Amino acid sequence: MDAFIHAAEFAATQHGMIAVHHLHLLGIDDEERKRLLAAGALRREWHGAYRVVGAPTSWKGELLGACWAGGTRALASHRSAAAVRSWPGAEQGIQEVLCPRWRRGRHKTLIVHESKLIDDVDMTIIDGIPCTSAERTLIDLGAVCSRNVVERALEAALRDEVTTVDEVQAALTRLARRGRNGAGILRSILDEYDADRKLTDTDREKMMLQAFRRHGIPDPVPQYVVRHNGRFIARVDAALPQWKLAFEYESYLWHTGKSALVRDNRRRNQLLAVGWPTIGVTAADLRSGGSLVCNQILAVIRRAS
Repeated sequence: MDAFIHAAEFAATQHGMIAVHHLHLLGIDDEERKRLLAAGALRREWHGAYRVVGAPTSWKGELLGACWAGGTRALASHRSAAAVRSWPGAEQGIQEVLCPRWRRGRHKTLIVHESKLIDDVDMTIIDGIPCTSAERTLIDLGAVCSRNVVERALEAALRDEVTTVDEVQAALTRLARRGRNGAGILRSILDEYDADRKLTDTDREKMMLQAFRRHGIPDPVPQYVVRHNGRFIARVDAALPQWKLAFEYESYLWHTGKSALVRDNRRRNQLLAVGWPTIGVTAADLRSGGSLVCNQILAVIRRAS
């Protein structure tokens, strides 16, 4: 009983999961494991991976169990690795795993990518889950996600300061010549990347700029500081300085309520007073593709020109 208590305590640090080799280290042999399974104290989730009954279920626990089932070099990858990092392209409803060889049974939510191109530098651990490195994840996302999603993930990685453009380029050079799927999309993004451009503050701001690009609006300057006669007026999410046009992504979280209304109205008035009209973009605009707001922006640009 003491050994099982230790097992439960250990599982609590591993998203409710425990592997066979952990049980052995805790003094629970195969016969005792079978008794615990029969008594309902353990539940088999994956080959060699168990959930302690009573522990809360979570997508991270399912993902960790899938990695254990894949062997010592199995890693959460692609959309699952993005989910662990809270990046665009994340998918919590599946277990996407990269490993040299999968010999176990398949599950309906499991996606396995078999590859011998797994070097030590491609491996890391996040929240107890073995994952592909930031650079490898960005390359692999190109095989399962659109170019826009990969571009947003790259921006998130740079924003989180978990990698640099040079490190991503080095990983791309190392893996692309070995025929890695997804490399082409990431290469095309890096070919157009402007190292001098400021990063957006949030993923929604990046989506806003992508919508502008799709509709033929010139690339705005992210995080632009508006000054008038040398005096600071405001920092806006993006701007087209040549037309003195500012853009703000208006999230429901930060732009709702009386204090937010007063703050945003005062800020817009300050910008307008120095000749800088501000156009707001919402999540609803982005969900609809951004056609309406982008057409309004283009009309303002035409009048200004």
